[in-house]
Amino acid sequence: MAALPNDAAPLKPLHGAPLALLTIAVAFSTFMEVLDMTIVNVSVPHIAGSLGVSPSEGTWTISSYALASAIMQPLTGWIAKRFGEVKTFVGSVLMFVVFSMLCGLATSMPMLVIGRLLQGAGSGPMVALSLTLLLSNYPKEKQGIALALWAMTVVVAPIFGPILGGWLTDNLSWPWIFYINLPVGLLAAVVTWVLLRKRETRTSKAPIDVIGLLLLVFGVGALQFMLDNGNDNDWFSSPMITVLGITALVCLTFLVVWELNAKHPVVDLSLFRQRNFTVGVIGLSLGMFAFFGINVVFPLWLQITLGYTATWAGLATAPVGVLAFLIAPLLGRNMHRLELRSVVTFAFVVFAGTAYWFSTFDSSASFSSLILPRFIMGLAIPCFFIPLNQIYLSGLPASEIASASGLSNFFRTLGSSVSTAVMVTLWQHRGEYHHATLTENISPGHPAAMQFIQQLSHAGLSHLQSLGVIDQLLTREALTLAVNDVFWATAVLFVLLIPVLWFARPPFGSAGAVGH
Repeated sequence: MAALPNDAAPLKPLHGAPLALLTIAVAFSTFMEVLDMTIVNVSVPHIAGSLGVSPSEGTWTISSYALASAIMQPLTGWIAKRFGEVKTFVGSVLMFVVFSMLCGLATSMPMLVIGRLLQGAGSGPMVALSLTLLLSNYPKEKQGIALALWAMTVVVAPIFGPILGGWLTDNLSWPWIFYINLPVGLLAAVVTWVLLRKRETRTSKAPIDVIGLLLLVFGVGALQFMLDNGNDNDWFSSPMITVLGITALVCLTFLVVWELNAKHPVVDLSLFRQRNFTVGVIGLSLGMFAFFGINVVFPLWLQITLGYTATWAGLATAPVGVLAFLIAPLLGRNMHRLELRSVVTFAFVVFAGTAYWFSTFDSSASFSSLILPRFIMGLAIPCFFIPLNQIYLSGLPASEIASASGLSNFFRTLGSSVSTAVMVTLWQHRGEYHHATLTENISPGHPAAMQFIQQLSHAGLSHLQSLGVIDQLLTREALTLAVNDVFWATAVLFVLLIPVLWFARPPFGSAGAVGH
């Protein structure tokens, strides 16, 4: 161990202005990183057109970032122990800023993909270490508020990402979605370094677990590539997707076996021996799978089926953040008084109720009727994220918080990636099923169908044009019925997750309090 001066006596928590500044710097860096996972989504057509590639090739800008970020997240604990948490965090932020600028300056798709890969690599440790730094520098009695503030930046950023991305692309140009990271990131890095450079954590020079690292890179890389491209290639009917799936399965299986027996594991899987960590991570990743599925399919349905613009779809999605903003600080301040399992149960009940509510809408639903359940859903968000973060960190020594946070963030991100692939595929397949079922009613044996065709012919449409109009209407209704199926499925998943939460064992105390 390379002993640092602060090993002699634990440093006192920050108070007043320094604590407020640190919170702002860390919150903005977290917001910036999570924002970048979604801000690019709405700009893909513009980026693809500008760089002369197809929209499907344009999605590489999303998958390359997610891939690098997913690989780096579980490595956070090892990197932080090697270089120190403060240096790793500040280095990650600066790396993120530099490669954001490279992305903005890109003149070809390969250049942009490389920039996004490196940007994602920089982003990996940022979110996990932002929570670690907040918890280690907040007074013990205020750690609930630190958790609340951190959780809200992680949850709200994906909601504002598409709105901000659409506005910047429409009003300026797509490189600005990367350039806005520069002032935010530089300010966050400078403030964090000035405040914490003398509060660095202990470092140790553990050897690199090369085999574990290679298994992680190839396993997660194959899995992420499979998830990003599976839907476009009709999943396992494609030899490429099948090979990727087998590669991911073999590498990740060997990774688990290897890391459990490695002397210096690159991913600390021993954390799963902690009951609360296991229950918390299962609740967080599967809850995120269901929650993210709603957030992916809802705006797609609005734009593809109901004809909303990207901006209006974003506005219909955004009300979910209102109650979340208001409740998070109150919940954070009173966490020590609450039964956390009951709070998460309440969140899952609200999620299930609003998801079921969404499953009852038809294609004539008005904007005002759609935003009401989104608004109420915001009530559940802080009650889901904040207590679960507390549960999985409870009882862990401070030295393991970075590893635990990195690993849980990896599973949360994986839950989001799998959800995107599964929910979009489910929506499309159910849409095809409903379209086929509805088409059976368009025959001479159904008077209503024949009457509608006659009305179209009276309006001057040929028989072929009439059938085209009917097909458009059937597609609209089929995709609406399909989205109802997806919402209903997520509602069921939230209900099924409730018993899992009660396997967690109190007390849940202050996150990372043991070992302080």
